[in-house]
Amino acid sequence: MKPRFQTISSSETDNVQSTAAPAVSSIPLPTNDELLDAYSRAVVTAAETVSPSVVKIDVEHRRHRNSRRAEHGSGSGFVFTPDGFILTNSHVVSGADKIEVTLTDGQHFRAYPIGDDPDTDLAVIRANGPNLVAASLGNSQALRVGQLVVAVGNPYGFQTTVTAGVVSALGRSLRSQSGRLIDNMIQTDAALNPGNSGGPLVNARGEIVGVNTAVILPAQGICFAIPIDTAKWVVSLLMRDGKVRRGYLGFGGQNIELPRRFVRHHQLAKTHGILVVSVEPDSPARDAGLAEGDVIVAFNGEPLSGIDDLHRHLTDGAIGTRSTLTILRRTEKLTLDVVPEESFPRVQG
Repeated sequence: MKPRFQTISSSETDNVQSTAAPAVSSIPLPTNDELLDAYSRAVVTAAETVSPSVVKIDVEHRRHRNSRRAEHGSGSGFVFTPDGFILTNSHVVSGADKIEVTLTDGQHFRAYPIGDDPDTDLAVIRANGPNLVAASLGNSQALRVGQLVVAVGNPYGFQTTVTAGVVSALGRSLRSQSGRLIDNMIQTDAALNPGNSGGPLVNARGEIVGVNTAVILPAQGICFAIPIDTAKWVVSLLMRDGKVRRGYLGFGGQNIELPRRFVRHHQLAKTHGILVVSVEPDSPARDAGLAEGDVIVAFNGEPLSGIDDLHRHLTDGAIGTRSTLTILRRTEKLTLDVVPEESFPRVQG
C-alpha cells in the first residue's frame, strides 16, 4: 500500500501560518536580571551588600625605630561600626608601626590599633573617616553544611575580590600562632589567598558569618574562617580592655593516654590526661603543689582529655578564682587547690 499524503490548500496554509510562533526578531530579549539564576543573584546580592564595608589594610613594620628600611604587608578587614571600628586578623596588624586602610571607593585613612588577641587571631583597629558603612553581623550558629557563602577581600592586593563557595564543615579546630586552639572554625571552599586574611565571609543576605583567616597549603579548597559569634565576644573585650584576659597556671605538659587499669580503678570519664613535665617557680601551679610526673585529669570537677580542654576552662572568669585540679600521682587520685593568674604573652601551660 502506498503511503498516504495529505495536501494543504492555500487557505489551510494561511491558517497554519497564522498560528505559528512569531518571528525571532519580535521576541523581547530577557534583561540581565532575568538571565541571572538564583545562585548568581545570591552571590551578586551578598557581594554588593558587604563590599562598601570591606577595606584593604596596608601595614608597615620597622625592625628598628630609626631604620629607613621597612617591611610591608597587606590584608583585609571590614567596618563594623559607623564610627570606624574595623575587625581584622591579629596576624595582619600585630606589631605594625603604621596602618592604612583603603575603602572600595579609593579613600585612604590612617588607622590605629585598639585591641589584639593572638589566641583567636582577631584584632580591632580604628580609622577616622566620614560616611563609613558598617557591615551587618549575622549568626554563625545558624550556618548549615552546604550553605552558600561568599568571601570578599584583597588577595595579592587585588582589591575587593569576590569568591563564592559553600560551608564545607563546621566545628573544626585550628591552632593559632600563639599555640592555643581556635574552636568551632568554619571550613569553606570559597577560594582564599594571601591578602584575604581578615576579610568577611558572608551569607546570601550579605550578613557576616565569619572572619577569613587561613588556608591549608598546598591543598585546594580547604579554607577556614573564625565564626562571627566568637568574634563578637572577642571584639567586646578588645574594645573594653584592648585584650582578652585568660588564666595562667605555669606548667609545661603533654597529652598522654592513660593506662586502662587507672581509668577503671579511678572511674575516670576520659582515657587521656595531661602529663606535667615541668613546673615554673613562683607560679600558681607551684603554689598548688603540682609536681613533675603528675597527670591532670580534671579541672573544677570537669574531665580533661588534653591541654586544649584545660585552656577552654582558663577564661577571664577563672582568674583569681580558687579552683581545683584533679591529678593522678603514682597510684593515688588527689585534688589540689589552685588560683589561676592572668596570662601574659609568653609560652605557658
